[in-house]
Amino acid sequence: MGSALARPVAIGGFMQPSSIDSRMIGGVELLPVWALPRVGVAVRNDPADLRLVLGARELRFSPVSGWKALGFTLAAPLPLPQVLEGSLLVPLAAVTQLGVGVLADTPTLLDFAAPASVPAATLPPSGTVTATPAPATPSPVKPAVPTTPAAPASPPPASTTPPSTTPPATTTIVPGPAPSPSPATPAPVTPAPAPTAPVTAEIPPVTTPGVPAPPLVPGVPITPPPLSTRALANLDTVRVSRSMYRTVEVQRVVLEFSDVAPYSVDRGAVGVSLQLPGVTAQAQTQALPSGDTLAVQTTPGGSAVRLDTAGGRSTIFTLDDPYRIVVDTVTYTDSSVPPPVNPAALPDGVTYTRRGALHLLGFDPARFQPRVVSAPQGRASGVADLVRAVGGVAGVNGGYFDPASNLPVDLVALGGVMTSGSLEKRGAVGFTAQGQAVFGYPRPRYVLGGVFGTITVNAVRARPDASLLTAFVGDGRTSVGGPTFVTLQLAPGATTVTRAGVGAVVPPAGTLAFTFDPQHFPQLPHAADDPLTVTLNWQASDAPWTTVVDALGAGPLLVSGGRVVLDPAREGFNTAASIWRPTRQVGIGMMGGQPVIAFLEYGSPEAFATALAGAGVQVAMRLDSGSSATAYLTGGYGGLGGYLNTVWSRAVPNAIVFVPRDVNATR
Repeated sequence: MGSALARPVAIGGFMQPSSIDSRMIGGVELLPVWALPRVGVAVRNDPADLRLVLGARELRFSPVSGWKALGFTLAAPLPLPQVLEGSLLVPLAAVTQLGVGVLADTPTLLDFAAPASVPAATLPPSGTVTATPAPATPSPVKPAVPTTPAAPASPPPASTTPPSTTPPATTTIVPGPAPSPSPATPAPVTPAPAPTAPVTAEIPPVTTPGVPAPPLVPGVPITPPPLSTRALANLDTVRVSRSMYRTVEVQRVVLEFSDVAPYSVDRGAVGVSLQLPGVTAQAQTQALPSGDTLAVQTTPGGSAVRLDTAGGRSTIFTLDDPYRIVVDTVTYTDSSVPPPVNPAALPDGVTYTRRGALHLLGFDPARFQPRVVSAPQGRASGVADLVRAVGGVAGVNGGYFDPASNLPVDLVALGGVMTSGSLEKRGAVGFTAQGQAVFGYPRPRYVLGGVFGTITVNAVRARPDASLLTAFVGDGRTSVGGPTFVTLQLAPGATTVTRAGVGAVVPPAGTLAFTFDPQHFPQLPHAADDPLTVTLNWQASDAPWTTVVDALGAGPLLVSGGRVVLDPAREGFNTAASIWRPTRQVGIGMMGGQPVIAFLEYGSPEAFATALAGAGVQVAMRLDSGSSATAYLTGGYGGLGGYLNTVWSRAVPNAIVFVPRDVNATR
C-alpha cells in the first residue's frame, strides 16, 4: 500500500461513520480496534493483551513482548498501537498483514473488501469478557451508592502513597450484521451476499449473586423481521470500559447504531433498561468486568438493553456521528476511602494542577471568594460539611486546635469578630471583604473606647482572671464572669452597652462579652446604655490587614515572593516535635493571581515549601498537617465530591471555604 493521509473508510463500497476514519500519529496511519469486526476481524480490545484474528491468522500484542504473529510470518515489523481519546488504535499495516482485503487505497478513501460474515462475538468466546483488572484490587461486590460519603469513626493511618488509578479496560461486543446503509458514492463492487440461514445466539447462563438472570432462552433462533417491516436502526456494536479511581468505579457502556434510534429509559432498584422500538439487535448476555450484567434482548416491537448495576448511579446521554447511546455508571465500592477529585469534571472557574506529590486547586477570583467558616464553639465538623453549610465549592481545614476540646489554639476571626486570640508569633492569612488574601504576622487585639479613653483587651477566652480584661464571643452555651466580675455585653458594631451585670452569665450567640474585675479596671463602664466602642486592631505593618474581616493563624509561612522563607525559629515551632514530622500537608497560597489550595501527599514542611516554590506559587502558608489535613471539592465522580487526601481525616473546628460571589453577597 502507498503512503496515505488520515482518511475516510468504506467497506465494500459503503461509507462508514466518521468515527471509523483512520488516524495519523507520528506518521503512522491507524484504525480503531473496536471497528475491526466490521471487516471480519475478531478482536480482544485490551491494551495489555491485544489480539486480532482473521481465519487462521492471529496477531497478538503486549507492551512486554511486542507484536507476535501466529499462523503466518510478518512481512515487516509493525508500529506500536496507540491510545487516542480513550480508543485503542492499531496500525493499518497490522490489518493488511492479517489478510484483510483492500479494494481501494487512494489519498481520499480507504475501501476494504466486505467480509463474507461478521464475527458474532469478540475474543474470548461469547459469554465472557476479558479486561485488565486492577493489580491489587479485585472487583468487589457493589454496595448501593451513598448520598454523602461518611468518614469512619476512627480514621485509618495516613497513607504515604496514593493508590494507583487502573487504566480503562475496554471490551467490544459485536451483536451481528447490521443493515447496510445507503452508500454516499456507490462503488463498482458487489458486496458479499448476506447469509440466508437464521442466526442463532447461544446465551450463557448468568449466575451473579443477587442479580436475577435476564429472561432469555438459550439457543432460540433470532429471525430477522420481514422485509415489509422496515427497521429504524440496528444495534451495530456494544463497547464497555471500566476504570477505578481509588474505590470509585466508572463504567461506560456505548451502544452504537446504524442510524438514530428512539429509546425510553426505565430505572429500577438494581439498574436501568432501555426500550428500543423499531431497532433490530442480536440477543446476548454478558457478565462485565465490573460484575454488572448486560443483556441485549429482542422484543416484538424492536429490542431492549438491560444493565444490572446492583446500586450504581447511572446517567444516560447520546452522541452523534455515529449515533450512540451512552450509559455511564458510577459505583462507590468502598466508603472507607474518600472519593477522589475528578480532573475531567471540575466546577467552572476551578483548575487542578498536579506536580508529583503536590496538588493545587486554583480558583478564579472573579467567581469565588475565600471565607473562614467555623463549627460551633467547642465542636468539630467535616470539611465537606463546612463547605455545604455556606454553599461553597471547595474547602481546606485550617488552624491548629486541641483535639480534646476542639478549641483553636491560635487566631480565628470571622466577619470582623475575633473568636479566638492570636499567639502573636506565627504566620496568619487574612481575607478582606472583597476576597483579597493577605499573609503576614499580625498581633490582633480588641481595643475598647469610651469617655475613659482606650484600653486593650488582654485575652480572648471564657475563663475570667482578676488581673486581666478578657473578651469572649458568645455561643449561647458557655458561661463567663463570676461573683466578683462585671461582664459587659454588646453586639458587634454597637456603640453602647446592651447588658451589664455582676456574676456568671451565658452570652447569646454572636454577642461580644468583656469581663473584668472592677477594682482593677474602675474606668470601664458598669451599666447598660453606657457608651462603648470595640475595635479590632491588627497591629500589623501591612496596610491590607486594616481591612481584613476573616483570618486564621497557623504557619509556618512557607513561600513569599516566589522564594522559600521557612523560619521555624521565628514562629516558635519545635522541629523535633510531631507538628514538624513528614506527613501529608495542606496550605493556602497565591499563584498567577489566583488563590490556591495546596496539598502535599507526604513530606516535611521544608519539602512542602520547596514544592510550592518550584510550582510557581508566589506566597503560601501551611494550614495544618497529619490526621487533620483535608482538601475537598464538590462535584466529583457521580456527584460524590472529591478529596485530595487519600484517607479520611478527623473533623475540624475551622476551614477556609471558597464561596461563589453571588452566594457570598448574602453573608
